[in-house]
Amino acid sequence: MDNLSIEEFKKLDIRVGTIVEAEVPKWSHYVMKLRVDLGPEIGERIIFAGIMNFFKPKDLIGKQSLCAVNLEPKKIGPEGDMSEGMMLMAVEKDDETTPPVLLIPKKKVQNGTRIM
Repeated sequence: MDNLSIEEFKKLDIRVGTIVEAEVPKWSHYVMKLRVDLGPEIGERIIFAGIMNFFKPKDLIGKQSLCAVNLEPKKIGPEGDMSEGMMLMAVEKDDETTPPVLLIPKKKVQNGTRIM
């Protein structure tokens, strides 16, 4: 594993956001489409996450999560949908059967709060 300098790490903008909408696109077999409120500075973003096998959309709505918000948008799926960030999760085992753990602040904080 390569080491990053502190300056390189500081380039990653990680914020707290609240999932306000979650759905499974009709074309998807494993990704979920999330609308995340990242506060007044950033606004709402659409983030796709490959978590459909582990979470139900209704169980995610209202939960806060940590999101990387300054990644290049990525085209997802056959309809050209764009993912505008990445939800951060803990993954004990990088396989298709071990559920990821949603990273949730211990107490509710303002949407858009920066993680340092």
